[in-house]
Amino acid sequence: MTSHTDPKDELVEHLPAMRAFAMSLTHNSATADDLVQDAVVKAWSNFDKFTPGTNLRAWLFTILRNTYYSLYRKRRREVADPDGTMAGQLSEKPEHDGHLAMTDFRDAFAQLTDEQREVLVLVGAEGFSYEDAAEMCGCAVGTIKSRTNRARKRLAELMQIDDDDELEMTDAATMAVVQGTNAS
Repeated sequence: MTSHTDPKDELVEHLPAMRAFAMSLTHNSATADDLVQDAVVKAWSNFDKFTPGTNLRAWLFTILRNTYYSLYRKRRREVADPDGTMAGQLSEKPEHDGHLAMTDFRDAFAQLTDEQREVLVLVGAEGFSYEDAAEMCGCAVGTIKSRTNRARKRLAELMQIDDDDELEMTDAATMAVVQGTNAS
């Protein structure tokens, strides 16, 4: 290289050698091309750090090699997910859906009788047994079971939920009230 040659002009001369080096590292032509492109972009944006009169080829190959190893380290941390199974498990339902469902639940819950709300909170949300709820309310266990069943049916009716609908609420206590399971 002569002292009057602009290193940016000389870069093109090194592309075939850079690609061959990238192929030796990656063993894949598409990945090698991407690697060379990334290295050229890094070199171009950092030409102010290149010392004119030094070995441009060595500088470019160092950038290429470092880019390859950075990519290699990054890919080692990544999980292969060709069918999207992992990504599907990581997705999150938008918060507004839960807020809307919760608003619907609150509106429907407010329309229940006091006795129905009471048993749903005791048995559903708080997780008390029918026996404990009956003792707290001063009535028979059968009465609590009946109220709970009628309250859940009325709540489902008000929320327009069919037996085969999938429920998506924001918290376990609300799900327990609607579905008839104890909150954890």
